[in-house]
Amino acid sequence: MQYIIAALFGAGAFFIICDLLRVPLLKTSKAAKNLVKRQNAKTSSLEIWMQDLAISLARFVRLNEYKRLQLEADLQTAGMTVTPELHIASAAVRSVPIGLLALPMLFIFPLFAPLLIAVAAAYYFKQVRSVQAKIQKKRDSINYELPRLVYTIDKTLIHNRDVLSMLEGYKELAAPELASELAVTVADMRSGNYESALTRLEARVGSSMLSDVTRGLIGVLRGDETRLYWSALTVKFSDIQQQLLKQQAQKVPGKVKRLSMCLLMCFVLTYLVVIIVEVTSKLGILFG
Repeated sequence: MQYIIAALFGAGAFFIICDLLRVPLLKTSKAAKNLVKRQNAKTSSLEIWMQDLAISLARFVRLNEYKRLQLEADLQTAGMTVTPELHIASAAVRSVPIGLLALPMLFIFPLFAPLLIAVAAAYYFKQVRSVQAKIQKKRDSINYELPRLVYTIDKTLIHNRDVLSMLEGYKELAAPELASELAVTVADMRSGNYESALTRLEARVGSSMLSDVTRGLIGVLRGDETRLYWSALTVKFSDIQQQLLKQQAQKVPGKVKRLSMCLLMCFVLTYLVVIIVEVTSKLGILFG
């Protein structure tokens, strides 16, 4: 009986909260999403409902000006087209269901209720900080490709010093993360000052390697002799790329060792089976 009361109480509270927040019906939200979706992949009903609830809650989120500006800049860098308030509300909506499980748990296993609340809080902070993880992933992807960009610029400067054409040409060959940043920079350069556009590119990505690249490009725009600079930067970035590859390779041995041990055990068992079969056959002959 206690379980039924807890379930009915939770369902009733859920519908009352949705009505107070004016959360639209699932059919209405799904129809709106289908009209404006840009990808062919279908959005799940649960995802649509959680996003609508987050939009409703975002109106009540209040952030101080400094934190809001910092989070807004991080969201733009990560390529997330949401407001800081919506990001916070979305993290709360995704973590609240875990915390709500503590209510029925009070009637079943009371000792587990604080644990569920702690898990919900940890998941909330993880969702809030997910933007930092996306920024770091994007920055790592751009840093990994910068050696190839520097090598291309170094070879192109022999016969061409047009920075805009170099960036526009490389944009077609770059990975999605770097290509999107170069597309924004190229459009910015066409509509304004070249040096300012490169400076904004450096600020958006926040990479020390990209700072070296933009510094060299600004030197090219100013007419400086930068051949030695780009040659030295090519060597430097090649070393950095090798270090990145070594770091990735160091993560693999754990899996490789397990597979190697399995393979070794298979070889050992094969030899043991052959030896045992041969020994038993010889013993049969000796004692036969």
